[in-house]
Amino acid sequence: MFGIIRPCRHRLPGGLREEWMAHLCGLCLALRGIEGQAARMATNYDGLLISVLLEAQTERTPGARRTAGPCPLRGMRRADVARGQGPNLAAAVSLVLASAKIRDHVADGDGLLARRAAATAARRVAKGWDAAGARGGAGVGFDTAVLVDAVDRQQGIESLAGPGTPLLTVTEPTETATAAAIAHTARLAGRPGNVAPLAEVGRLFGRVAHLLDAVEDQADDEANGAWNPLTATGTPLTEARRLCDDAVLGVRLALAEAEFADDLLVRALLVDELEHAVHRTFVSAGAPSSGDGGHGAEDGGHEDKPSKGRGSRTRCGRGGDPNKRRRRRNDACDCGGFAACTCCNC
Repeated sequence: MFGIIRPCRHRLPGGLREEWMAHLCGLCLALRGIEGQAARMATNYDGLLISVLLEAQTERTPGARRTAGPCPLRGMRRADVARGQGPNLAAAVSLVLASAKIRDHVADGDGLLARRAAATAARRVAKGWDAAGARGGAGVGFDTAVLVDAVDRQQGIESLAGPGTPLLTVTEPTETATAAAIAHTARLAGRPGNVAPLAEVGRLFGRVAHLLDAVEDQADDEANGAWNPLTATGTPLTEARRLCDDAVLGVRLALAEAEFADDLLVRALLVDELEHAVHRTFVSAGAPSSGDGGHGAEDGGHEDKPSKGRGSRTRCGRGGDPNKRRRRRNDACDCGGFAACTCCNC
């Protein structure tokens, strides 16, 4: 699971990119410490925001990092990784939410999970991850029951939702869960004044995450006959985009009310990258651009359309100066298939 925050290596300056990787690796290793090697599959980009937010509210101490051994995902290099309460809280939350995702796939009979033996094994993994998440949460004073309750309520809300149901009714459990997890970072950091604004950050981030997931999955869900909040409620993409844009603005305003020791990475992820994620997702879904900063056809660049390049890489700089095209080919940007990128000067 990767999440909606997928920073392109060209958009994060070197120092911030290293910090981001330190938290990502710290989350992965915290998952291993809580529930063993298999739990590292629950590593996700969005979960590391919890670790980033906690560290951003505290003064860096020598014990905040440790040197991790070689890892294939780092080219067998050692690295300084985040440690402590931030990665541990992020790991606990990630395990509980990943467990819920597994149960959803089992309930839908997705792929191999349509087979009884595979479904039984998946349920066993989900149960173990729930228990491990609860243990990890207790270790940092966080009751993961609020996450489990949100997941349970989500299923009931979806079963009752239909045409005309407000979309925000469907996203409410996700908003509540992310608000609780992110607000807890303020308590761990000893900044009670940050609890309310960070709860708002979490609530709105949860809304965006839920909506972008729905937009990305809508075509496949319709083809497979699976439930999708946009289809079920009859919500057009234009309305979903409006809600996402409003939430991104709300995150920016809420962050301005919180106090941080160092908020550079927080703002890079929760302002710049979140805005980019919204733009990328809706463009990929064929929705019109809202003119929020991407350099599509409306402002003289290339058109806002998904790349036809290979895999997740896209080649920018088509048209215009051939020298610029050559430079971009030599340094292609990795934007997750999003041609209207904002990470280069093409």
